[in-house]
Amino acid sequence: MSDSFQRMWAELLPVGRSASSGGYRRFAWNSADTECRAWFEEQARNRGLHYELDRNGNQWAWLGDPRGEGAVVTGSHLDSVPDGGAFDGPLGVVSSFAALDELRARGAEFTKPLAIVNFGDEEGARFGVACIGSRLTAGVLSREQAHGLRDADGVRLPDAMEKAGHDPDAIGADRERLARIGAFVELHVEQGRYLDEHQSVGVASAIWPHGRWRFDFHGEANHAGTTRIEDRRDPMLTYANTVLAARKKARLAGALATFGKVAVEPNGTNAIASLVRGWLDSRAADEATLDRVVEEIRQAALERGERDGVRVELTRESFTPVVDFDGPLRDRLAWVIGRGRPDAVPVLPTGAGHDAGILASAIPTAMLFVRNPTGVSHSPAEHAEEADCLAGVAALADVLEDLACQG
Repeated sequence: MSDSFQRMWAELLPVGRSASSGGYRRFAWNSADTECRAWFEEQARNRGLHYELDRNGNQWAWLGDPRGEGAVVTGSHLDSVPDGGAFDGPLGVVSSFAALDELRARGAEFTKPLAIVNFGDEEGARFGVACIGSRLTAGVLSREQAHGLRDADGVRLPDAMEKAGHDPDAIGADRERLARIGAFVELHVEQGRYLDEHQSVGVASAIWPHGRWRFDFHGEANHAGTTRIEDRRDPMLTYANTVLAARKKARLAGALATFGKVAVEPNGTNAIASLVRGWLDSRAADEATLDRVVEEIRQAALERGERDGVRVELTRESFTPVVDFDGPLRDRLAWVIGRGRPDAVPVLPTGAGHDAGILASAIPTAMLFVRNPTGVSHSPAEHAEEADCLAGVAALADVLEDLACQG
C-alpha cells in the first residue's frame, strides 16, 4: 500500500505546479487538467480497469460491470483553485487507487461493481461555478446554464470543452448512471484542524450551506489627478466598505464571508474605476443564518453605494443547500473504521463544498477526512503527513471491502 501511494503521489505532484508560488493551477480543460486526466486514464488501464469518459467530462475506472446495479463508487477531483495545495482533491483520487491495490493484495472478492471517479471542475476556478461535473450529472446545472458560463478571458465553457476534444452538446443530467450507484464515498483532506486534536481519520456528518454571489459596483470613470474628492463616484470605496461589512456581519452571526476575487474596470493606476466586480463566498451552519448574513451584506453595500453615488447590483451565481450525509452509510463507515466502536471515530461537519454533497440528493453519499495538522487549505501550505495519508488509504480500503465485498 505504501509503495503504491508514494509512487502515484510522486507522479502527480509536479503536474500544474507553479515554480514561483509552489501552488497548483489545474483549471478545467487547461493543459494541466489534460495531463491530470491522462494520468487518471493511465492508472485505470494499468490496473486492467474499464476506463470511461462520461458525457459531462467525468472520468471513471470500473472494476466489474459498469452496467451492474448497486455499484460502490469512490474518488474525488484533480483540479485546483488558483495556487491551491497538493492534497485538496488529488488525495482522494490517489487514495482510491491505492485502496484498490490494497484490497487486491488482501485477496478481496468483490460482489458489487466498484468504480473510481475523477469529477471535472470541482473547484470552479475557471468558470465560477463549483462542482460543474457532478452538478451536470445530478441535473442541478442545466446544459443551457453551463453553455452560458465564461472564464475571465471571455472563453465560453463549451468552446473550452470542444478545444479539449469533448462534445459540449452531450452534457446534461445522467440519472441512469446515478441509478446504478448504491453508495459514493469520498475521501478528502480535512480543511480545518478538528482532527489534529483527535486522530488520523474522521467521518463527515454534514456540509454547511454555501454559495457565491457577484456584487457589481457601478461608478463613474474619471481622472485620478484632476477629479475633486466631492465630485467622485468611486465604486472602489463602496466595494472596500462592503468587504469590511461582510467580515463584521459574518463574525456576529457565527458564519463565514469572504471576498476573494475582484475585477476592476478600466483597471488603471491613474484612473477612478467605472466598475468594481467582487465575488462573495459565504457559508453558515444553517440556511436561515446564511440568508440573513448575505442580505445584511447587501444592505450595507446599498447604503454605502447611495452615499458614494454608486449603483450596486447583486447576482447569486451558485448555491448549495445544507447537506446531511446519509445516516445509515455514515454510521456504517464509523462502525467499520472504529472496528465495531463507532463512538471512537470523530464525526464532524465541514464548511467546504464537495462533489459528495452535490450527489447526496440523488444517491447515498458519505465522506472520510484525513488529518491536516495546520488546518490550512486552498494554499501551497496545505499538508497531510504521509502516515495519516496511509491511514486514510487503509480506512478507505476497509470501507470499500465492507460495502463492495459482502454478499
